[in-house]
Amino acid sequence: MKFDMFNLPTSTEVKKIIPKNSFDSYITNKQKKEFSVYISKITWINKLSFETINLQGKEIEEIQIFTIELKEKNNIKKLLDVIDKTIPYTIIFIITFNDEFYVSTSPKHSNPNNPDHAVIDYTFTTEWSLKSDFNLIINLKNSLDWLYKDFCEQFKLNVVGSKTIQHLVESQKELDIIKRDINKLKLAITNSKQFNKKVALNLKLKELEKLLNDK
Repeated sequence: MKFDMFNLPTSTEVKKIIPKNSFDSYITNKQKKEFSVYISKITWINKLSFETINLQGKEIEEIQIFTIELKEKNNIKKLLDVIDKTIPYTIIFIITFNDEFYVSTSPKHSNPNNPDHAVIDYTFTTEWSLKSDFNLIINLKNSLDWLYKDFCEQFKLNVVGSKTIQHLVESQKELDIIKRDINKLKLAITNSKQFNKKVALNLKLKELEKLLNDK
């Protein structure tokens, strides 16, 4: 995939290869093997900060964009978490394999007990798609906080009108819980043999579906 996938200014370009062994001191032997087996190359391609785009943020100081080229098609969330927790800045990952890609990013905050190990609040991710279908946009305006929230809202979410990234994350977590409970109820209804129990479960299901639609 080209470095200019987001059509960002040249002032943001970094194009620096990140050695996979940079994370060795933070990972287990199993994870070290997975880095070697699954990942071909990690490239830091862009840096969004006051110095590069003249935008500041109260919560976000800098946004880094990494591309990760895979040796085989796989979801590497656990490895992304390792990278995310060890780098203090917000990261947007573009994971690629041949002509396909997916994008992942995680709002996070510093760990008061370990400043070298960030805490991930939530992960927004797309499905695998063709590179030719890449349509995410980074809108360079207002502030880094607004820019990142606007980017995360493009992940086909039910949540709209969030004022902050924290509000967006909390709202999305609530929706995820409701969706999970709906799926559990649907399974329980399918497996239930008692008519009265099915009726009661269906009533609960309708309540949750209404709650989801009202969000």
